[in-house]
Amino acid sequence: MDSPCYCDLLRTAARKTTAIYDRHLAEVGLTLAQYKLLKKIERAGELSISELAAACDLDRSTIGRNAQVLEKHDLVAECSCGDGRRSMLKLTETGRQRFAAAAPHWRAAQAEIEAVLAPDQIVALTTLSDAL
Repeated sequence: MDSPCYCDLLRTAARKTTAIYDRHLAEVGLTLAQYKLLKKIERAGELSISELAAACDLDRSTIGRNAQVLEKHDLVAECSCGDGRRSMLKLTETGRQRFAAAAPHWRAAQAEIEAVLAPDQIVALTTLSDAL
């Protein structure tokens, strides 16, 4: 008997989980991916595209495309680093307000997932993520 494809199982779980977060965050006009980027930038104050890519474990081109969308919606702005060699991303006032408004919706998504998963499943999920 064939064993299930672990990649398929993980991707399905990730799609379903993302859909829950996206549904909640849609109330403030954000996706989970956008919220995650805003959160990283907010915590750091300023990040270059390369630093943000490393923090999110994604490639620079993906982050660059996503940052352009955030800039288009006035959620982040580019500012120059003191040495002028690279530009940094920082939250705009609109970005700070939207991020703050999104936090309770993110927590509601967390609570919805916690209501479905047993505590030992959440521990297993964390262990699995750390192992891979």
